[in-house]
Amino acid sequence: MRVGVFDDPVFREHDAGAGHPERPERVDAVRRGLKEAGLEGEVEWREPRPATRDELEAVHAPAHVDRVAATEGQGGFFDADTSAGPRSYAAALRAAGAVAGAVDAVVDGTLDRAYCIVRPPGHHATPDRAMGFCLFNNVAVGAARALARGLERVAILDFDVHHGNGTQDAFWSDPRVLFVSSHRFPFYPGTGGLDEVGEGKGRGFTVNLPMPAGLGDADYARAWREIAAPIGKAFDPQLVLVSAGFDAHENDPLGGMAVTGTGYAALADVCVSVAGESPVVAVFEGGYSLDGIAQGSVAVVARLLDHPTPEVTSAPDPRTDSLIAAYRETQSPFWPSLGQ
Repeated sequence: MRVGVFDDPVFREHDAGAGHPERPERVDAVRRGLKEAGLEGEVEWREPRPATRDELEAVHAPAHVDRVAATEGQGGFFDADTSAGPRSYAAALRAAGAVAGAVDAVVDGTLDRAYCIVRPPGHHATPDRAMGFCLFNNVAVGAARALARGLERVAILDFDVHHGNGTQDAFWSDPRVLFVSSHRFPFYPGTGGLDEVGEGKGRGFTVNLPMPAGLGDADYARAWREIAAPIGKAFDPQLVLVSAGFDAHENDPLGGMAVTGTGYAALADVCVSVAGESPVVAVFEGGYSLDGIAQGSVAVVARLLDHPTPEVTSAPDPRTDSLIAAYRETQSPFWPSLGQ
């Protein structure tokens, strides 16, 4: 299995501000985890290219691209949480370009799967707004690149603890892109309710799995195995993109969830199983515990390499039964196999 990992020194040069949780050490934590797990030598290290203007504008409004570009060499603020330093635009170009380039690599067959260790993250960036630490929506740029390359069915699976509102907005009416997101709810950014299912031809292709705080490995595994997996397999994607956020980890200072490395292995296993014989590109999103980032990244890369998945042995939360029932009731009209 040819697995590429995309990284670039410029990702450490993005400056979100003094004391900001989205800090350069996050990328180093990924590298440390892979090294300590003995996985560094099993992957192909790739240098990302910058995204092109056309690739960015396949997702983002030209005015938004201009606003981010205007920070080059000087920095600037987009909102109270989201800012750019002098090198942030360069980092953001390569973050989006890493995903577009990884998509090119798996479509062309030079890689089977990939993991993009990028900063700044992307899934909160809407077509016309930077927010939630995100400047460009990296995974959405990757999906648009895949569609431009001729693919007709792309699945985006997002297990970051926060809802991927920007990704949802980008493909809200597009039946070619299945978006599945599990996330704490209610929580930042306030979107991702169970009833948000898309509109027009895209109705049913947005699948939100909102969760209360405190859930752990067994609860996430159930939701993804019993709901996300059958929906994803019914969609039959030609490419699976994964928004791999690790802020649901039990040690994360922001997430309020209880997932461990074993839980992330179960989530990665679902993502790979949904892909079947199709390629997988995982993209680093949130996560603010350095140990949690390392554990989650090891779990994802190990599964991309087809290493065995450890068994989840923890007990589920009593709330999970009602959650699964609610997910099934909402999604069954669009995905009839869930009703069986």
